[in-house]
Amino acid sequence: MAGEQQTSANGYVVETEDLWRIYKMGSIEVPALRGVNLRIPAGRFVALKGRSGSGKTTLLNCIGGLDQPTRGVVRVFGRDLSKLNERQLTQWRRERVGFVFQSFGLLPTLSAYENVELMLRIAGVHGRERHERTLYCLRLVGLEKWMDHRPYELSGGQQQRVAIARALANNPQLILADEPTGELDSVTAREILSLFRRIVEEEHVTLLMSSHDPLVDEYVDQILQLRDGQIVEE
Repeated sequence: MAGEQQTSANGYVVETEDLWRIYKMGSIEVPALRGVNLRIPAGRFVALKGRSGSGKTTLLNCIGGLDQPTRGVVRVFGRDLSKLNERQLTQWRRERVGFVFQSFGLLPTLSAYENVELMLRIAGVHGRERHERTLYCLRLVGLEKWMDHRPYELSGGQQQRVAIARALANNPQLILADEPTGELDSVTAREILSLFRRIVEEEHVTLLMSSHDPLVDEYVDQILQLRDGQIVEE
């Protein structure tokens, strides 16, 4: 099970201050984020909503250390990410953050078990502990019976469950999910959202998810609406 969450001194897992991300296209500057100020306390299930191009994915990538802000501050667990070099960022992501993507991102030649276990191998977790943690995560998402199946033998919903189990493998305190129901039908989407809800409550993680799916409103603790790179309402 995940341990107690480390937060900043004022109790937030994620904080951004005047966060800007500007992309340059030749001589043209295109702002994807425009001064975003955000505070997310521990143990919350939060949805970032907005149309395509509103800045949802860019914001998630900045919070996850996958993209660097043009200016402003991102603090996660009280750490200013700009103070970490690339090696430290990689280590930090591996140990503290789980990622779930719309396209699942599973390795097609590996079984469900091997896709999850690989994260623990990379982290240097040893044999028995690695095996037990992999099984625990697959049980948590309801896929223990399918652990020997490869991605092409699984439905879209099952593949996303494997991806969620993989994101949980290293006991992250924060999970970032980018349009995780985008390729799923509404029934399967509800199953995944219910699973996220249970993971937040049972594993004591903080979950930040981008989505334009209206179904998410029923499951999350908070909705942040983005428009043109700014949070316009909560």
